[in-house]
Amino acid sequence: MRAAVLHETGQGKLEVLDDVEAVGFGPGKVRIRVRATGLCHSDISAMSGVLPQPAPFVPGHEGAGEILEVGEGVTHLTPGQRVLVCWLPACGTCPACKRGQTQLCLAGFMNAGTPNFRRPGGDVFGFAGTGTFAEEVVVDAGCAVPIPDDVPFDIAALIGCGVTTGLGSAINTADVRAGSSVVVIGCGGVGISAIQGARLKGAAQIVAVDPVTSRREAALKFGATEAVAPGELADAKQRLTAGEGFDYVFEVVGKSATARTAYETTRRGGTLVVVGAGAMDDFLQLNMFELFFDEKRILPSMYGGGDVLQSYERAIALWRAGRIDLESLITHRVPLAGVNEALDQMRTGSALRTCIEI
Repeated sequence: MRAAVLHETGQGKLEVLDDVEAVGFGPGKVRIRVRATGLCHSDISAMSGVLPQPAPFVPGHEGAGEILEVGEGVTHLTPGQRVLVCWLPACGTCPACKRGQTQLCLAGFMNAGTPNFRRPGGDVFGFAGTGTFAEEVVVDAGCAVPIPDDVPFDIAALIGCGVTTGLGSAINTADVRAGSSVVVIGCGGVGISAIQGARLKGAAQIVAVDPVTSRREAALKFGATEAVAPGELADAKQRLTAGEGFDYVFEVVGKSATARTAYETTRRGGTLVVVGAGAMDDFLQLNMFELFFDEKRILPSMYGGGDVLQSYERAIALWRAGRIDLESLITHRVPLAGVNEALDQMRTGSALRTCIEI
């Protein structure tokens, strides 16, 4: 089958090959025919080495498709069933799951070191234990979540990661209060979803911050009340809050520099929500006095900070009701052969989300 492969960490381009085989099928597994996958910035971070991922590997973790085959012991899925790919399934039995924090379950990471694919030259891994930049993928049955027939594959793919992460950061993690003021730093697909989540929760002011003009313009269409370039944020803080700072600030970039800016933009007693996935050697510095004196809450948000299956259902219900716009998040569509074009669009910021149609 065809798949897009990164041969070595640090390379900027993928090679679309037709000699890749999805491996590992057996008891408790399913084989999925991937129909659509979104390009998330986490894929680029894995390619560059910011996020740990053994190579060679097939990127992609935000996908949807149809079940081709189910392994022994899989009784809740059938061939032909439409599913989205959950890259972080909950085992249901670990301490985190029993506490109701299924987004912190580590079971899905246990498979990250097992190859998902094979080529004549050797094993190939799948990013985050999946690898959806491929025509087929074999995953644990828990990674395949059924979707209703009225949910298109491209929409389902977005719900599989970016939408769930962004919406959940505002609804689950921050629990934004009605009438509050919000800043979202980084307005790609996840940031736009955080903006939609803040709007749903009744935020009165939502300031979008992004260096790319087209993304700032898009943020206004999705619910931001104002959009500024990073260099204009300090002025917005002074103008809108008399210098006090905002109630909630979402960092959706994954860099210590923007996290520090987010901290300084948050009012005393306010909430900083860290959504972006950053590097292990990138350290955020806070002094012990400000940490004590400012009493700002710092809340990391992993995969939307809540039960992902419930979050999927909520996103579908909100989309059906017209309360969130998911179609407009997909600003570019390319075939698998155009995956490097999609990478360029993501790196330049010209795309909110690019759908790779397979």
